[in-house]
Amino acid sequence: MSDVQQHIQQIVNGSPVVLFMKGTAQFPMCGFSGRAIQILKACGVEQPTTVNVLEDEGIRQGIKTFSNWPTIPQLYVNGEFIGGSDIMMEMYQSGELQTLLKG
Repeated sequence: MSDVQQHIQQIVNGSPVVLFMKGTAQFPMCGFSGRAIQILKACGVEQPTTVNVLEDEGIRQGIKTFSNWPTIPQLYVNGEFIGGSDIMMEMYQSGELQTLLKG
């Protein structure tokens, strides 16, 4: 495992809810990242751990390899990759995301 992959693993394992996104929770830099933050807030997660991939090219590329998922944002809950904003929205609408985040 590369240093970048190990670093990503530490971030993912370090918090129950981690969102790799473009920008910050306060200032999302893309619509999908903004939507992901809004979904988390709607689920009652006020302060998710966020990683701004625009600040670190290694993480920006590395997270795609880490998850085997080509796009950002990426949500991790309890160390497990959940998906991007479309999957988050589907899970939110079905109530599955709320259940997962409360667990």
